[in-house]
Amino acid sequence: MTTPAAMLTPNISSQSADRIADSIDSYEKYHTTHGGDVEARKKQYADMVNKYYDLATSFYEYGWGTSFHFAHRLKHESHVESIRRHEHYLALRLGLKPGDTCLDVGCGIGGPLREIALFSGAHVTGVNNNAYQISRALYHNGRTGRSLDGLSKFVKADFMAMPFEDGSFDAVYQIDATCHAPDQVGCYKEILRVLKPGQCFAGYEWCATDAYDPGNAAHRSIMAEIELGNGLPDVRTTAQTLEALKAAGFELLDSCDLATTADIPWWDPVDPDNWTRLQNFRTTKLGRRVTHVMVKALERLGLAPKGSLEVASMLERAADGLVAGGKTGTFTPLFFFLARKPAA
Repeated sequence: MTTPAAMLTPNISSQSADRIADSIDSYEKYHTTHGGDVEARKKQYADMVNKYYDLATSFYEYGWGTSFHFAHRLKHESHVESIRRHEHYLALRLGLKPGDTCLDVGCGIGGPLREIALFSGAHVTGVNNNAYQISRALYHNGRTGRSLDGLSKFVKADFMAMPFEDGSFDAVYQIDATCHAPDQVGCYKEILRVLKPGQCFAGYEWCATDAYDPGNAAHRSIMAEIELGNGLPDVRTTAQTLEALKAAGFELLDSCDLATTADIPWWDPVDPDNWTRLQNFRTTKLGRRVTHVMVKALERLGLAPKGSLEVASMLERAADGLVAGGKTGTFTPLFFFLARKPAA
């Protein structure tokens, strides 16, 4: 039975207080806001990203659901509807159909994977280097009410060195995942390797826009908060992303910032100043206060490990950085691209 406390707080009781405190301390030291630097983050990216998702996953599920990404949203469209359409769009642009083999690079807890597999009929393999997230993906697969045995599987692996033969997949996609890569060209080259000749790779990349000025201290501060709060080594520009795809060997077919054509701003679901948003109440200022009170109480009762409230606060700062990036037009999580591996 789901209790009121379970509905109002994230499932964070599985990690020890010592582990959470150590993870927070180690993770924060990677970032410029706490004395770290970009090169250190790139060298230790696997450890940094794993620590981030060990800390953040339960809060993401609590506040966001099972698809950890933003979406292009139209008027009169709910947040959930926009998330599904955003995922379906990738399947359509890739031309996925029953019998195809597809790879989801950095699959999270499998929300997009399940949606795309059921929508297209293609078999989707999810790659994720975080064991906790894979355990959650398998848990949610079992709760769909539909058999996904013949449509999906999950593989624990680093997407910089995947355990697949050359030319294994008919299509590859990523949603807000390769932004974690320490080497964007190297990541795209590895994706090119496992893709069949003549087939396509599509994705949504987190990018700094043309409006971003690295000489502007306020802009740099926004990017630093986004990097800290989202486990990123750095934030690449849209131009750098397109050049990286070409340098990896892809033929660029299409690209655009979908944020520029959305009716509702992509940051709306995490904007704490939007009091009218019932669907994402937990991310409003009042919702944040409720979460703080509940998590603090659970910590005192010993039902949640010490440090859980600090994780929640870190993620709220991340949301504030994203909202600032959106409102200044310096950042987008909706940079779409479609690229093809040259035919053999």
